[in-house]
Amino acid sequence: NTTYEEMKKALESDEASMYPGAGLFLVPWKCDATNEEKIKEECKATIRCYPTDVNEMGMAEGKKCFYSGEDATHMALFGRAF
Repeated sequence: NTTYEEMKKALESDEASMYPGAGLFLVPWKCDATNEEKIKEECKATIRCYPTDVNEMGMAEGKKCFYSGEDATHMALFGRAF
């Protein structure tokens, strides 16, 4: 799993993650508008989508949100718009 700091550093240096698609990061996420806004301000990344294939498989179960450390509600795909 990618940590928030790893994603932020990679975005700042324009590196891609392991997820198919340059600059996209699939991470466990607890839906929180305040935290989403903080991420947007800090590294210009936003949620691009909630991939149904991984969320239907229950991939977020038992995982902690990569930003808050709280129980994840689902997997989210973060990235920057270019």
